[in-house]
Amino acid sequence: MKGSAYLTPLDASALTPKINRRQINQALKDDEALNTSFIGQERAREALSFGLGVNAKGYNIYVMGEAATGRFTLVKDHIERHVSALPPPEDWVYLNNFDEEREPLLLRMAPGEGKTLVKDISDLIDDLLDTFPAAFDNPGYQRQKSAIARSFERRYDEAIDAVERYAQAHDVALYDESNSITFAPIVNGKPVTDEEFAGFDDAKRKYFYDLIEELENRLTESLIGLPVWKRESSEKLRQLNKKTAEQGIRPLLKSLEHKYADQLGVLKTLRRMRSHLVDTIVSLLAEENKEDKPDELDRRLYLEELYLPNVLVGHHVEEGAPVIYEANPTYQNLFGKIEYTNVHGSVYTNYRMIRPGALHRANGGYLLLDADQVIEQPFVWDALKLAIKSGSLKMDLPQQDVGMVNAITLNPQPVDLNVKVILLGSRDLYYTLQDYDDEFDELFRVLVDFDYEIPVNRQSTFNFVGKVRHQVQEAGLKGISSKAMQRLVEYSLRRAEHQEKFSAHFSEVIELIQEARYFAFQQQSSHLELEHLEIALSAKKRRTGRVSQALLNDIKEGHVLIATEGTATGKVNGLTVLEVGGTAFGTPARITSTVYVGASGVVDIEREVELGQPIHSKGVMLLTGYLGHKYAQHFPLTLSANIALEQSYGHIDGDSASLAELIALISALTDLPVTQSLAVTGSINQYGEVQAVGGVNEKIEGFFDLCQHRGLNGEQGVVIPKSNAINLVLDKVVVDAVRKGLFSIYTVETVDDAITLLMQKEAGAMSSRGRYHKNSVNYHAVNRLYNIALMVNGGEDE
Repeated sequence: MKGSAYLTPLDASALTPKINRRQINQALKDDEALNTSFIGQERAREALSFGLGVNAKGYNIYVMGEAATGRFTLVKDHIERHVSALPPPEDWVYLNNFDEEREPLLLRMAPGEGKTLVKDISDLIDDLLDTFPAAFDNPGYQRQKSAIARSFERRYDEAIDAVERYAQAHDVALYDESNSITFAPIVNGKPVTDEEFAGFDDAKRKYFYDLIEELENRLTESLIGLPVWKRESSEKLRQLNKKTAEQGIRPLLKSLEHKYADQLGVLKTLRRMRSHLVDTIVSLLAEENKEDKPDELDRRLYLEELYLPNVLVGHHVEEGAPVIYEANPTYQNLFGKIEYTNVHGSVYTNYRMIRPGALHRANGGYLLLDADQVIEQPFVWDALKLAIKSGSLKMDLPQQDVGMVNAITLNPQPVDLNVKVILLGSRDLYYTLQDYDDEFDELFRVLVDFDYEIPVNRQSTFNFVGKVRHQVQEAGLKGISSKAMQRLVEYSLRRAEHQEKFSAHFSEVIELIQEARYFAFQQQSSHLELEHLEIALSAKKRRTGRVSQALLNDIKEGHVLIATEGTATGKVNGLTVLEVGGTAFGTPARITSTVYVGASGVVDIEREVELGQPIHSKGVMLLTGYLGHKYAQHFPLTLSANIALEQSYGHIDGDSASLAELIALISALTDLPVTQSLAVTGSINQYGEVQAVGGVNEKIEGFFDLCQHRGLNGEQGVVIPKSNAINLVLDKVVVDAVRKGLFSIYTVETVDDAITLLMQKEAGAMSSRGRYHKNSVNYHAVNRLYNIALMVNGGEDE
């Protein structure tokens, strides 16, 4: 509408943002920009710094914002910089509880000392295996052991000798063979055989029977103390073994006690270990007659299972405080687990099979979690709140509480918990937790709210360029040109749909850099140039453009009726945005209206067939309010009208078509034609003010593509709300067409502005007498509504 006398179209310079090339070039040369962690987000940055700095109970952090806005990367980078100067937390070590093995003991140690203790105990085990059983081969030990054995044998021999002397005095021989004692009569100096004994007369046999019975009784009385002698001998041998073991162990433990003299917990552990270690050495290494005596490897494994500490969490002295992100916050991944193994068909576990969770690893530092996933996992949310409130991390199996696990398990001592939890979640979840969880505000007192958009200023531009340079380096490129950087700035502004605000979705910029990198490498270029970005954008548009191309083809082929020249009554070209998958595109849609005598009011056909969603239906219902306020102040508003979005077969939502629907309705009401070379978008209120809508760039480009296909004639263009002018970040081809006068973009503030522009006739202002100027659009509208009211209500026409 190059020659329109009603409104002036926007200049081409207003269709794209004004990019400060000087600031971009300065940031490209400043290496300090590479250290950027945040782009803008001052409010979020201040809140995060506050939350990290407050060391008080309940000051955990909830990071609120949209996904893919770089929340996680920005927060993690910021925290890692914050904690780099903080000291590492203590080590946590589980030890065997010799008194109650099901309740392992917990030991807190300075950073790095847990692994040192493990090495020292491992060396102790090596020394024990070197010392024993060699210590039991010592001549002194062997002499004492032999003396104990001889003492027992002497007492035994003395008892046997007394019985033997008595037997010989009564002509009976005593035989001691294989620990079995038997008696035989002696006749003529020789023991008799069984055959010879059978030949004796009865009196002689009875004599010997009685004599042997007496000897057996004497033998029994002599050996009645044998079990006592054996126990005394065994006890003496056991004490000798213990004494020998203690003599070998004492110097080994003494050196460790001296090394850990200033650590009370380790000293207590070594003292508890001493007596148990003596018994273990005696039972494992000192007994000679054991069948299946373990070899050295088995002995080592056995000793490690009993004595080697389990470092649950260990740190290095040069480390800072831990920053842990748990991507899959199941109960065991967060709170740790106790592993089991199968030993001879039985389930077995011990203190060395306790494994840490993310809370253990983050203890003394920071734990990052996705709030949505934490809420979805069974038992996790309540257990996490309890751990934070109590400051204690107990390793329980929640399944046991509901009877799902019957196996015997461990009950380790709980760990003192000092961790700051950072939840990353959506706004909806934050407000839901506030409403339904009374403890939420008490535990998560700090809100870090990420903006959707970032105002463009010197600092944010500096940070944006720095982040882009860092990503370019990460992508394996040596640098980026100034023009390419300007194009990325423009791309971010387009994603935000604002000439003065960056999009907070920096991941979209990273995605474009990665795709442009592919084309840069194809051209064997080590620098990212403007050409690579344009190729990447074109390639992405083609990859995702099947649906938009199909819709455009339907219009080109006449399957979908859209006129781009001439005039028509009751028909207006509206603009819509379709979102399919990860892409959004604009397409024109014909909006039609019919008006006839009746009292049905304005009928939204989309709503009647249940295709219109609530916001769209609200927009149509506002039309009645506008008509009544504008035209029916002195008579009842009475009419029947239908409004439809033609050839639309899906659900429709949003009120951005309400301005176009009103123009179509007024055209049908007044029987005045609407130019078809213009398309319109915008919402209205009941007072006729035109309000901003979304997707304005896609809508303009969708109509432009159709007009370009049919041939630009200088009359075509788009009408948008004036408040949307700041949102214009259009493609270069559209800007060039506007610059050449082949396409126009108009902005309107009121419905009357849009009427004047689209119907090529003055809308008409109300005079001091309360009437609209004759032959104006509003004049015709009032007259038609008045006549319909007379006909419907039975009055007479003037």
